[in-house]
Amino acid sequence: MEYLIRDCRPKEECGIFGIYGHEDTARLTYFGLYALQHRGEESAGISVGDGRRMLHHKGMGLVSEIFSEEILNSLKGHLGIGHVRYSTTGSSMLVNAQPFCITHSGCSLALAHNGNLVNAHLLRRDLEQRGSIFQTTMDTEVIVHLIARQIVRGLEEALIHALTQIQGAFSLVLATENQVIGARDPHGFRPMCLGMIHNDTYVIASETCALDLIGARYLRDVEPGEVVFIDANGLRSRYLPKVPRTAFCIFEFIYFARPDSNIFGQNVYMARKRQGYEMCSEHPIDADIVMPFPDSGNYAALGFAEASKIPLEMGVIRNHYVGRTFIQPTQAMRDFGVRVKLNPVRPLIKDKRLLIVEDSIIRGTTSRNRIKTLRDLGAREVHMAVSCPPHRFPCHYGIDFSTRGELIAARLSVDDIRQFIGLDTLHYLSLPGLLKAIDMDRDGFCLACFDGNYPVSFDSDLDKHCMERQPGEC
Repeated sequence: MEYLIRDCRPKEECGIFGIYGHEDTARLTYFGLYALQHRGEESAGISVGDGRRMLHHKGMGLVSEIFSEEILNSLKGHLGIGHVRYSTTGSSMLVNAQPFCITHSGCSLALAHNGNLVNAHLLRRDLEQRGSIFQTTMDTEVIVHLIARQIVRGLEEALIHALTQIQGAFSLVLATENQVIGARDPHGFRPMCLGMIHNDTYVIASETCALDLIGARYLRDVEPGEVVFIDANGLRSRYLPKVPRTAFCIFEFIYFARPDSNIFGQNVYMARKRQGYEMCSEHPIDADIVMPFPDSGNYAALGFAEASKIPLEMGVIRNHYVGRTFIQPTQAMRDFGVRVKLNPVRPLIKDKRLLIVEDSIIRGTTSRNRIKTLRDLGAREVHMAVSCPPHRFPCHYGIDFSTRGELIAARLSVDDIRQFIGLDTLHYLSLPGLLKAIDMDRDGFCLACFDGNYPVSFDSDLDKHCMERQPGEC
């Protein structure tokens, strides 16, 4: 019997990778996905093309669990795309793993998607009424059916037509036997960059850390609303209709993106460290040590400690070899899920005034269990500083907290949250402080999870499982 270790941390939908013009496409795609594993741990897949046909492999689990040397060697081609997934629309099952692959009118097409479409259920209902038959419960499949409806106009025009009908967040990579395409929604919700290996291989990725691992140099970001076409003739771009403003997801800077990545023109590590500086400025707290819960609060804790002159200590140690399942512990092994990933260093905790730095509090249960452990070990005081404002509103653009009921700050005041978690004091970074740390104009970001101002409207019944319900239920 297995024991599933569940965490209340929010989940990103996925990471995407594309490459054109390399003899070892499958292997480079594998390493690109390996670098993006933090963006999705439920499933992964790779599709490659060699100019005549396409080959595919995908499965449930981590990249390293799904692909072997034998499988990678069988995926021959000079172009390809890859995907790692968390589910935000559609359940976690193999049929929903990506890339989503079809053959239509003699043409093979593979598609991988990062983001969430807020009108997918409405488009699907209309497509089904016109005869489309869906194989999955993903919003991504809607895009493929929209393309198929217009394929007589050619793939390029059919794709542009499809992208003008979908609403919400999308960074896409598509591949045919002889072409790789990247597309980013006009608001630019999710990061997407373009790189090059030597002078003849183009790479598209969710984050620059994937470029670094395979030795590609960063060229630029794919612009909001840009569609890039890469084939034997090189790279060219087309653009979707403009929108009044960008809406970069601010939570990428707070939690999701890898700290060694550059996104939206900023370095993530330095932005998180500056969040710590701003927290110290807004909330000077007297404590014996500053400590994060690895790895989420590490970089803001560095900034807070540096600004406050309070020593930084790694008061809890992360087990880096934790998998997703374990042998069932006995009933006597209480708090197993807490201790298996993070274990306190007892001499650093006892009789100390602790300042815990966290990047966010979503549901509060994980923090509550961890603070209880510190109290049991004799911590004299436990304070917490959070490097963003309270999350009071759900995200419909690709982060897996889609209902207000999941968000503790939507139900409780800051003081009530403090009492629930078991803290002496609780402090959140203000929105002006967060924006100062990131050093970008607030009008460029989506801040809906903090202020409820959604840049793209959506159906009030929209949720993760909307595509799985029967007609009339959503």
